[in-house]
Order: sequence, then C-alpha cells, then structure tokens
Amino acid sequence: VVGDQLEVMADSVLSAEQQKRLDDEKIKMRIANERYLRSHPEIQAMASEFTKAVLATRPDDIKKFAAEFFTDPTLKEKILATLG
Repeated sequence: VVGDQLEVMADSVLSAEQQKRLDDEKIKMRIANERYLRSHPEIQAMASEFTKAVLATRPDDIKKFAAEFFTDPTLKEKILATLG
C-alpha cells in the first residue's frame, strides 16, 4: 500500500520527463537485481529453506527463529546440498 501511495504521489508531483526517468531507473534496477539473483542461486535456496522451516515449525518468536536459522553453523552445507 505504501508503494502504491508513493506511486500516486510521484505521478502528481513529477513532470512527464521526470516520471520517464524514474520509470527507466526502476527498470534498470529490476534488471540488475534479477541478474544478481540469477548469479547467486544460494539466495533463493536460503529463502526457500527458511520458509519451509518456518512453516514446518511455526515458531512463536520468528525473529529468534530467524537468528538461529541464519547463524546455524551447518547452514552452508544444507544450502549447498539443496543446490545439488
């Protein structure tokens, strides 16, 4: 919702040229992000494994769970195993 509100505000404040430049920059950023994510499949693997673990255990304290998950000394091996 906040992003949508910003879009509406941007549309009403920016000139057509400024809006075009902003849109072009957004596209460039999305492309750069996509390239980065494709070159680092371990990011998707970590996110997927974390999501599976959260849904399997449904922890009450998600922040504590996340801290423990991402500091697990065996995380690297687990992620590499999922990447095959």
